[in-house]
Amino acid sequence: MSITMRQLEIFKAVVDSGQVTKAAQNLFITQSAVSLALIELENQLGGSLFDRIGRRLELNDRGRYFLPLSREILDKLEDLDSLMNEKDGKFAGTLKLVASSTIGNYVLPYLITVFKSMHPDVHFNMLVCNTNTAEKLIMDRAVDLGFVEGEVNNEKISVTNWFQDELVLIIRSTRDTGSETVCDVTTDLKKYKWVMREPGSGTAQIFKSKLGRYVTDLNVVMELGHTEAIKKAVEAGAGIGCLSNLTVCRAINRGWLQQIRLKGVDMKRQLFIIQHKDKAKTRLMNEFLDFCFLLSQCSEGQSCLSSPENFQALVLQCSSKK
Repeated sequence: MSITMRQLEIFKAVVDSGQVTKAAQNLFITQSAVSLALIELENQLGGSLFDRIGRRLELNDRGRYFLPLSREILDKLEDLDSLMNEKDGKFAGTLKLVASSTIGNYVLPYLITVFKSMHPDVHFNMLVCNTNTAEKLIMDRAVDLGFVEGEVNNEKISVTNWFQDELVLIIRSTRDTGSETVCDVTTDLKKYKWVMREPGSGTAQIFKSKLGRYVTDLNVVMELGHTEAIKKAVEAGAGIGCLSNLTVCRAINRGWLQQIRLKGVDMKRQLFIIQHKDKAKTRLMNEFLDFCFLLSQCSEGQSCLSSPENFQALVLQCSSKK
């Protein structure tokens, strides 16, 4: 049996696109070349990898088993290429990142922008999704690094503490914004209507973990898949929400939302960086990780961590000391 790298690349392209035609377009080769490569690959493996449904190709059980194995081979080849082509003092290449919602929308864009200003030949691809999906992408080796809010427990994934964030309760602003509203975790939670993140979200996971038995039987009127959707729903008066301080600090400062002080529970949470233990660590990956950890090393006592408006200045300050 002599499977080629080109056959694996074509197999992956067909899986990603679901069609021979689209795979051929993406690879800039003919449809017949794609079809022939698939036929040869299936013959070498002793059976089909796809179910043909009209013009679409769906992985069968053999294909689903073969997919992660082929990705691992292609991933190692890409790692080898990166390792062999890095030059001293210069960083170039592409980093594939995945981040859960808060980090991906409110933290990493600042870090990436500053890092690219220092290393203009580096390109970033970043996906934003919930923690469960991020974990799956890391396991599939589809990305290099993950930045998540929820816990990840997988023996094949390395989990490193990054920095701490805090979840805060928010409600629609009232005219009397100067008075402090307090919510006692033991008595007041069931008085409110709740607008929550969807199951699988790191924010939802931490919220339930922190509140423990007090989270039972809450009046959840909405479960939304995006932080901004929750902020808008709360601002419109749909109920109370619980989100990262990173995501709501500007809205609170500008009077669009009002914070409720939660009495009886510490809502601080740890943010994490995750990566596959078997994935080769390139110099570019290590450089970007070192840059990210500057944030956690200088974050003690610096309130600007919770303000995106001051965040970029902090990163620039830290990078100048490196």
